Amino acid sequence: MKTVWKVMSATVVIGGSIWAGSLLNLTAEGSSVTGQPGTADDPVVTKSYVDQAIQQALKGGVTTTKPSAPSTSSSKGGGSTDAIEVVTVEPGQTLIAAAGAEFVVRAGKAVIYSIDADGVTDLTDGVDIKNGGAVTNNHLLSFPRDGRGVQVQAGNKYSLTVLVRGGYSLK
Repeated sequence: MKTVWKVMSATVVIGGSIWAGSLLNLTAEGSSVTGQPGTADDPVVTKSYVDQAIQQALKGGVTTTKPSAPSTSSSKGGGSTDAIEVVTVEPGQTLIAAAGAEFVVRAGKAVIYSIDADGVTDLTDGVDIKNGGAVTNNHLLSFPRDGRGVQVQAGNKYSLTVLVRGGYSLK
């Protein structure tokens, strides 16, 4: 009789725990968010939109603003836009950067060209590469001043493929 009593009480305790857990689960489900962020129910807005809405509410008026058109300027061989251009540098040529330009050597063996003792900043590794120093492919290079660039490593017969953002000239 004691074993029957133990089995019955264990069944009641386990059953009661399952029942209580299901009641707590219903309460937790009711507090969930109904929409995903970025949907029509819960839109994601920019700070500029919120600032504009606050200004409109403070002024009490409604103003309409015309959306700005994206810039579509394209310049070859000396670009000065923020667009990224793919430039091929043949052996014997030098790709000279304008101040503030950024290069990424995608293919080929490149070395730094500089008219002075200073070099170019490799932002990926956080090091300064001096004149004649080898450039690691797929590293972002920053050119703080004019007169610096990249060229094909001496003795290499293959061209370079370089992604360029900012002004440059090919000599």
